[in-house]
Amino acid sequence: MRKIRGSAFVSLDGVMQAPGGPTEDPTGGFAHGGWLPQFFDEDIGGAIDAFFGHDYDLLLGRRTYNIFAAYWPYVGGEATGIGEVFDRIGKDEGEAAAIEMGEAFTRANKYVLTRGTPELGWSNSHRLGSMDELRSIKEGEGPDLLIQGSSTIYPELLAAGLLDRLTLMTFPVVLGPGKRLFGEGTPAKGLRLVDHQVTRSGAVIATYEPGGKIAHGWAGPQSTSGREQARQHAIADGSW
Repeated sequence: MRKIRGSAFVSLDGVMQAPGGPTEDPTGGFAHGGWLPQFFDEDIGGAIDAFFGHDYDLLLGRRTYNIFAAYWPYVGGEATGIGEVFDRIGKDEGEAAAIEMGEAFTRANKYVLTRGTPELGWSNSHRLGSMDELRSIKEGEGPDLLIQGSSTIYPELLAAGLLDRLTLMTFPVVLGPGKRLFGEGTPAKGLRLVDHQVTRSGAVIATYEPGGKIAHGWAGPQSTSGREQARQHAIADGSW
């Protein structure tokens, strides 16, 4: 069975909107597009390389698909054969790496999870209208499905039990309002840490897998004081 693995760049306060550039996603008046590059280092680059280091298909939300489709096929110019051109003329290594990733994304199957009927003109793109359709893809043959960005699909993935692994790259910045990884509708779930790393720029790369149900209990002895009883009464009658 294929696995679904997610990766996201997030701030300390959980914002993941528009890390790559000022015009990437200004939804809601977001004013901090392009907040990631100042923290990018070799460790982050290595983690991204490792995430995309094997054969994969992409799983994307509709907005992230639109961002990708408008960018990755055109890095450096026309999409076809660009990697070979840049190898010949000796352009900047980072730009050449971006072109190589764009070509890999174009070759990969791209599954777009959406209830609408968007135009999917990028080659090898496929619409998925429900979690049941996604489950069928996951249970079929093929490489793992990788998510980059796409904040809106995580609540449903967690609720359906379809997310196998999640890598969060958390950066030392607080952004305030913006799209968050675990937004409205996220179910309560336990996660288990399977790997972690602190980068030289201060980012924390942590990888999680499903960890089962949340257990409830007291962190210390339960108070039975009169003040605690009064507090509980205030909670119950809505005056606390």
